[in-house]
Amino acid sequence: MTYEGFAIESFEAGKGLWHARLRRADLKPVSIGGVSFSALEIGFAWPDPDAAVADAKNQIDRLNLKRYAAAGQTPQTERSAA
Repeated sequence: MTYEGFAIESFEAGKGLWHARLRRADLKPVSIGGVSFSALEIGFAWPDPDAAVADAKNQIDRLNLKRYAAAGQTPQTERSAA
């Protein structure tokens, strides 16, 4: 699913432990503070994938992450976090 310029995918990391991963919808890396991230894993372990996605949407809003999803984002000097 896509929300505020991010593709959100849920994944299971252990039996019944659902998390969410965010990537820019255009698949470009997210640059935060000059550090480049291909994906961000957000939140806590949730009992189902829908709860993980709902939490990811909440975090995008709460942390104002949509500013990092802009197609015209000009990264600062990039350092890879991976």
